[in-house]
Amino acid sequence: MRKRQTTATAKKPLRPARIFLYLGLCGGALVSLFPFYWMIVLATNRSSTIYEFPPKLLPGPELATNLRHVFENINFFGSLGNTVIVASSVTFLVLFFDSLAAFCFAKHDFPGKKIFFTLMMLTFLLPAQLATIPQFLIMVEIGWANSLKALIIPSAANAFGIFWLTQYMKGAVPSSLIEAARLDGCGFLRQYFHVALPTSRPALAFLAIFTFIGSWNDFMWPLIILNDPNKLTLQVAMSQLNVAHGQDYGMLMAGALIAVVPLILIFLVGARHFIDNLTTGAVKQ
Repeated sequence: MRKRQTTATAKKPLRPARIFLYLGLCGGALVSLFPFYWMIVLATNRSSTIYEFPPKLLPGPELATNLRHVFENINFFGSLGNTVIVASSVTFLVLFFDSLAAFCFAKHDFPGKKIFFTLMMLTFLLPAQLATIPQFLIMVEIGWANSLKALIIPSAANAFGIFWLTQYMKGAVPSSLIEAARLDGCGFLRQYFHVALPTSRPALAFLAIFTFIGSWNDFMWPLIILNDPNKLTLQVAMSQLNVAHGQDYGMLMAGALIAVVPLILIFLVGARHFIDNLTTGAVKQ
């Protein structure tokens, strides 16, 4: 009887509302993916293809030619290396400092805790552009202008990451586990490395993706602080390509395509780790 009921339940037709939900999700996915697909089409065709009617909707054979033009006009691989260094360094520092501060706020009491947390939260009310001029003057004064340090150190911690990890650790890291580690003789750093960090891996994975993508796509601050062609980040180098060859859309889209591929790989790897840890935690509970 149970087998028959299970079979009958499995063959139960979908409700109309669920069908419309699936169709809506598929439609939203197609709309979201179409700009990326159109970028591939333009990157593999000549610029004249854009003005054809009806438009060409299939990739063409010109990707190698467009990429060669990109490499001839900008120091692409040098800029790519600079961007990888900056984005990786910023992500590592943000994960370390934000998680350390969040562990203190979430699981430890100290004088002025609420005041410090409130002051940190107030920084959300200030636009990032407000600090551009003071930050530029500081970088010039200490001799860091036109260097990658000026991109990495000011971004080593942020209020969003501290707030996000603090809220996560409050629920995900049991206070009883911290107390047990303390009774076993674990100091603050051992509690942090061996208890807080392993438990917070899903939140850290999300923050790593968010920080890496944000640092990779950062444009305004690198444009202001860097002027050496050998130290430009990829976004600034691509903007110079746009200024010099703004009508060659095939070349521009080819550069944008190879610039976005590392972000897609990082997202796929990080999102997979993020989902795996979430499902593992759900099964353990």
